[in-house]
Amino acid sequence: MSSLIQRSSMLQRVDTSLNRFTMYRLVLWVLAVLAAYSLLLNVLGWLTFGIPQMLAHIALCLGLTYASNRGLAALFHVRPHSESSLITGLLLYFLFWPTFAALDVAGVALACVMASASKYALAWRGRHIFNPAAAGAFVAGLTGLNIATWWAATPSMLLAVVPGILLVLYRTRKILMGAVFTAVSVSIVATELLRAGMSAGQALWQPLAQRPVLFFVGFMLTEPLTLPPRRWQQLALAAVVGVVFAVPYNLGFVANSPELALLVGNLIAFLAGQRGGIRLNFQESRPLTPTTTEFSFRPDRAVRFAPGQYMELHLPHARSDGKGLRRVFSLTSAPDARDVRIGVGTAEPVSAAKRALLALQPGDTVTATAVGGDFVLPRRSAGPVLLIAAGIGITPYLAQLAAGAAKDRDIVLLYLAKSAAELAYADALEQSGARVIARLSDGSAPPSFMEDAAKVCRPPERVDGPALRKLVPDIAARDVFISGSPASVNSLRAAARTAGARRVHTDSFAGY
Repeated sequence: MSSLIQRSSMLQRVDTSLNRFTMYRLVLWVLAVLAAYSLLLNVLGWLTFGIPQMLAHIALCLGLTYASNRGLAALFHVRPHSESSLITGLLLYFLFWPTFAALDVAGVALACVMASASKYALAWRGRHIFNPAAAGAFVAGLTGLNIATWWAATPSMLLAVVPGILLVLYRTRKILMGAVFTAVSVSIVATELLRAGMSAGQALWQPLAQRPVLFFVGFMLTEPLTLPPRRWQQLALAAVVGVVFAVPYNLGFVANSPELALLVGNLIAFLAGQRGGIRLNFQESRPLTPTTTEFSFRPDRAVRFAPGQYMELHLPHARSDGKGLRRVFSLTSAPDARDVRIGVGTAEPVSAAKRALLALQPGDTVTATAVGGDFVLPRRSAGPVLLIAAGIGITPYLAQLAAGAAKDRDIVLLYLAKSAAELAYADALEQSGARVIARLSDGSAPPSFMEDAAKVCRPPERVDGPALRKLVPDIAARDVFISGSPASVNSLRAAARTAGARRVHTDSFAGY
């Protein structure tokens, strides 16, 4: 019990720190730290490129990807995503050897421009298909001007690369995917090295320290825009790419390389997921509670999603708060609904992205860049489930209930809110057929169709394991789903485990 509480408290502190950054901002900062670290290593003599070469190289990569991206965005009449271009520039900095050799510099310049161009030329309905850095490096290699060396894969860089990729994989919830790719690729390479007479320790160390396995999986393979939407698809993709990455082959005009392995994976992911960006026409907004608002959009074409999944929106805004232009929101409408809807927490202080949402007028358009997520009810079983919603965490359940989930299975929904006024979607919940229990922290009474948790037990400020057992005695027999802020999710997950839950699924809302 105490170990669960301590683990939950530690995770809350980590999540609180990481959720101050969007995924793009975190990757940008981690790569920037790695770039600074590489300069320090060069000063110490652990890298031997030369400071002038490294400074010129990073200036070329950042400057040319940023400038070419802005130029192409103006040509295509779209707003550039500057963070993405800077990330691409830093990735190319680590892929190509810093040098003053004219042909090599020309190859790097070509890779930068091609990386930006791939976002527009190698795209379908506004969504780029391939990782831009990999596409640029691959094209440069085909010309013979320069070949990506992935020099970040050196033992001296590991001290910073390992914690960097762990932060990114934890923030993006892709640790398992990273582990699958690493296990597959390292095992193949290590087997070949063992056959060549290398010792077991050396055979394991060499692919981790001198090949770009870790850098590849941490910063490129797990890039969200080029992943399939479901976890099982992502794990299968990681295994396939791991094989293509590690098995040697030569087809004449191309041979195995990390960038080619990634491009193959990108194409597979594109075929498996929502192909292309989705143009959304804003219809209306309506207040749900004093601190939440629902937004309705009509897509230009049908949106494929499973109830419980999220949609990433591209929300340009003039006055940035440093959190980027893209945000993830759970879909609250049923998959067959004409309009797609999202419920958003809009309590002050409101972020710049949410201000952009609130400023929308009917007829305005935004772009959805991705649809995905695994917070969906089990398909192969109609067994009982417990849905726990903390505040705005109610939103993913609305799509599930709107699709008729409570007609096919026994569903209990535990809704945690500050007061009765903060219970969003009460009408929809009443019509859903689910058993709804409300736990209101101010002690007020919920609507009559909801059971009042206070009549069953007097839970502490945070719902704990004993309280959950009293409210849902058969919790051990139910699949448990928990949605809300990272702090709420970590606390409720520990409580559910203490109460005897065996299968717990979570969905954390960073807040933005």
